[in-house]
Amino acid sequence: MTTSFYLRPIALAASPQCEDGDAVRLAGGMVYASRFALIAREEFRVVSRARYSVPELRAALSGLPDAVEEQFDNLQRSHAPLQCGARTVRLDQPQVMGILNVTPDSFSDGGQFMDDPEVANAHAAAMVEAGAAIIDVGGESTRPGAAAVWEGDELKRVVPAVERLAGMGAAISIDTRRPAVMEAALAAGGHIFNDVSALRHDPRSLEFAAGSGAPVVLMHAPGEGEDLHGNGHYADVVLDVFDWLAQRRDAALAAGIAREKIVLDPGLGFGKSLAENLALMNALPLFHALGQPLLLGVSRKRMIGALSNEAPAHKRLGGSIALAMKGLDAGVQLLRVHDVAETVQARDVWRGLRDAALTDFSQLGD
Repeated sequence: MTTSFYLRPIALAASPQCEDGDAVRLAGGMVYASRFALIAREEFRVVSRARYSVPELRAALSGLPDAVEEQFDNLQRSHAPLQCGARTVRLDQPQVMGILNVTPDSFSDGGQFMDDPEVANAHAAAMVEAGAAIIDVGGESTRPGAAAVWEGDELKRVVPAVERLAGMGAAISIDTRRPAVMEAALAAGGHIFNDVSALRHDPRSLEFAAGSGAPVVLMHAPGEGEDLHGNGHYADVVLDVFDWLAQRRDAALAAGIAREKIVLDPGLGFGKSLAENLALMNALPLFHALGQPLLLGVSRKRMIGALSNEAPAHKRLGGSIALAMKGLDAGVQLLRVHDVAETVQARDVWRGLRDAALTDFSQLGD
């Protein structure tokens, strides 16, 4: 019987000065962990849990399975920046990705950026000016129940938007599942493939992505084909999503995609209940053990409405910021959001609070 292990950080801090006198820096970023839970699972059933401080874990590693040491190393792995044409997106500090939907049926902006290129252009420029490191262009709605989009229509929506953004000098990701759209968007000046199917939708996607040399975002979604929200059944949503992302990471590596060009997204809102989404949010630090940068997309999502008297999508800014800050506290590198200026402001205040040059930790002692 195979036993799987999961090393989950459970005590996070803004500085390395913790009560045990030792901590590790998660993913080379601005978050430190001082305690860990080691979880063992056999055939989807958790069989043991143990807690370690950093010194205790280091002392025990030689007697633990190799997978635990690998995850401990992954948790501390510093990530190379994403190179997007002339732009370099650093991943040693959190970055904001702005959403540009050019669809008629987006759940949050209702297609307002599709029919008038000038409106879309102005919105994209405003996001870049507000501090978005990347603009994510999508020509197909992936909300539950959304109609399938013909490839030709997606191309007509996405390519002109990418060309306009390229003219601004923006770093551009393309939110698509289709290799033909990836190819056209790359030729138009795009840089990153953000695939909600994790390169499963089309059997050509993995090979094309590997050959292109472009960075990829692999997102968890339990369904296949046109229904990515289906088949959302989990023994333990956190550990199941972890294992699924590990498999997609390994598939991408086997296809020839360089490790430093793989970003992982736990897929909040895709085939998951409110309780499952909340469990994933609270377990985000665990996903650093996969050894890849993390993207979090929770902006204006249904879970916010479910927790706030069914607030409609355009009135979920407060909840979006709260979830974004939870992501930053977990060390997430990329936040995919609709409200760029507000999220950048919140991120900058968060960074100020964590900047040791501005904060006096001397009162905490040695």
